[in-house]
Amino acid sequence: MSRIVYVNAEYLPEEEAKVSIFDRGFVFGDGVYEVVPVIRGRLADRDYFLQRLTSSLDKLGIAWPCSEAQYQEVLEQLVARNSLDEGIVYTQVTRGASDRQFTFPANTPSTMTAFTQAMPLLDNPSAANGITVVSTDEIRWLRRDIKSLNLLAQVLAKQYAADHGAGETWMIEDGLVTEGASSTAYIVKDGMVITRPLSNRVLPGIRRRRLLELAAEEGIKYEERPFSLYEAIAADEAFVSSATTILHPVISIDGNRIGNGKPGPLTHKLRQLYIAHMLEEVDASPDRHSVRSES
Repeated sequence: MSRIVYVNAEYLPEEEAKVSIFDRGFVFGDGVYEVVPVIRGRLADRDYFLQRLTSSLDKLGIAWPCSEAQYQEVLEQLVARNSLDEGIVYTQVTRGASDRQFTFPANTPSTMTAFTQAMPLLDNPSAANGITVVSTDEIRWLRRDIKSLNLLAQVLAKQYAADHGAGETWMIEDGLVTEGASSTAYIVKDGMVITRPLSNRVLPGIRRRRLLELAAEEGIKYEERPFSLYEAIAADEAFVSSATTILHPVISIDGNRIGNGKPGPLTHKLRQLYIAHMLEEVDASPDRHSVRSES
């Protein structure tokens, strides 16, 4: 059975999905995206992903293509139509299609596409074994707080990690770690979780936000401040968080073992706290929407 995707108010088999070659997302990368985890057939972190998508759209002056309630309905329908139990829903909103010009075109409806992707989130082997990280120079633009489609720097960084047998890359700017190519970076020293504060130089990670809330509830100390690559290598533990990893331990950076070279106890505790929170949320959410008859 073909995967069902969403393109501008239509649910279609992926083979039939089409977007104009004049779409500004294709021509300029003029758009934003969002990734939502799906656990037990239900969306997780509902409130926060809506807030972040709205923020990214507002910062670029792109109109919502539908209401927030309609958007959630689209995601739920995709999960149901594809019988997705665990994985993600990816959404992309662009400024729409028009003749090529740099300035914003007038009266152009925005384009919205979305699709599901199955992947293990709760029982990912990398969560148990940890990942390795390599560092690279930060070459991204300076509005990293916008979840924009301009991801070429991250693509290059991810390929650099793959070429070196690593699971992630940490970007280095002025000697300090900004974040991972597709994740938030953390270290742990003497029981203190340390992660960079929010600014236009990092993405406001939803997992980051939730993890810090859970840490505060559990009395786990944390500090929001920049840290250097040298400090990261000397840390007791390190980890990353994102929609597709939830939280993965980091066991080495640039070939340097972190702590004893195994996932640390505080990292493990935070991951378990986050998973427990997600399961509680999805179990309390309404039953999965039934698939409607229209296509």
